[in-house]
Amino acid sequence: MATSTMAAITAAIMIVLLLMGYPMMVPLIVGALVLMFTQFPFLDAQILIQQMIGGVSQSVLVAVPMFILAADIMIKGHTADRLLDLVAKFVGHLKGGLPMTTAVSCTLFGAVSGSTQATVVAMGKPLRPKLLEAGYSDKFTIALIINASDIALLIPPSIGMIIYGVVSGTSVSELFIAGIGPGLLILFLFSIYCYMVAVRKGIEHQPKASWPERRRALKRALLAMGFPVIIIGGIYSGFFSPTEAASVSVLYAFILESWIYRQVGLKDMPEIALSTGLVTAVVFILVGAGSAFSWVISFAQIPELLLGDVIADAADSPYFILGLIAVSFFVGCMFVDPIVVILILTPIFAPAVKAAGIDPVLVGTIVTLQAAIGSATPPFGCDIFTAVAIFRRPYLEIIQGTPPFILMLLFSTVLLIMFPQIALFLPGLMR
Repeated sequence: MATSTMAAITAAIMIVLLLMGYPMMVPLIVGALVLMFTQFPFLDAQILIQQMIGGVSQSVLVAVPMFILAADIMIKGHTADRLLDLVAKFVGHLKGGLPMTTAVSCTLFGAVSGSTQATVVAMGKPLRPKLLEAGYSDKFTIALIINASDIALLIPPSIGMIIYGVVSGTSVSELFIAGIGPGLLILFLFSIYCYMVAVRKGIEHQPKASWPERRRALKRALLAMGFPVIIIGGIYSGFFSPTEAASVSVLYAFILESWIYRQVGLKDMPEIALSTGLVTAVVFILVGAGSAFSWVISFAQIPELLLGDVIADAADSPYFILGLIAVSFFVGCMFVDPIVVILILTPIFAPAVKAAGIDPVLVGTIVTLQAAIGSATPPFGCDIFTAVAIFRRPYLEIIQGTPPFILMLLFSTVLLIMFPQIALFLPGLMR
């Protein structure tokens, strides 16, 4: 049977398995086995096991559980509350100041945790009641929290960027630094929208905090803001690698929450470690299964079959390639976990990216941005279901307010493609 025909049949089998409710790792493994046994029966099935082990054996992946553990420690403690209070004291008095506070707080906590879902939980619980009390609609409030939390995928530490760096062989340090510009751009667009909503609804701004109150809030949050300084400053200066930064962030989180804030004790660590272990297991199983599937489709030369004509026609058109990558990853992340989409599609587009001479750091930033958009986009954005569980609201009610934010995120994608220096300026200073 022709490889292209078998690839289509394999895709159909994987979709059916997904619709039947199987976890994503099952369709990935089944798809890899079907392709291998039908196209390459002479290969030993142990090769897939080797690929799965190799996929999760790369040293940079050690950063993933470390950043997750640091985020879990901070969620248990008071880091999020102190960051929230600091932002509220400085921007809460502006028109639309409370939703701006929400967007900035989600960005700051994303710079601490690297997890969109952790940010939804940590920021959503205290901020949603305040926004509702101020007069903002629930659909706007929930959509703002979900989409502002997705900036966490761009602001380092970003688990999505770590996965992309592993799959593509791109410097994780440069990817981390490249995400800062697009993250701030999205925060700026969200803030403008918050101002417009406040003006349209006629919502009064909050009293302006005095400078002594601001100084007290800054003092309380100063140590919490050490996280982005450690991660970004340490990596940017070359003092340590992303993996070492992750380890330091865990130690810093534990010292901060247990010895200084005294909110997390040794008795809490087993529960925190269990939560981290469960999330890490899911991520690593997906990475292993995705690595095996990516190896099979590469061995079968499916990327060349799918993109051979595209590469030939668009080798001199990087804008077309970047646009195609953005659309493909955006659509994929609407239906499947972003990590899986990165694992599957990155090898497929690698030949086109290389042929067009596009900076892989720029591609990684665009890919991560699409993962951020997909995390909050119906029908299966993971942050949507996190919000359903946390806020206890129906699915349709959760997604009502998302279209304006999705449009702003897509507009950011266009700007990033047209003006790549938004992402590449800071990494360029490192080279």
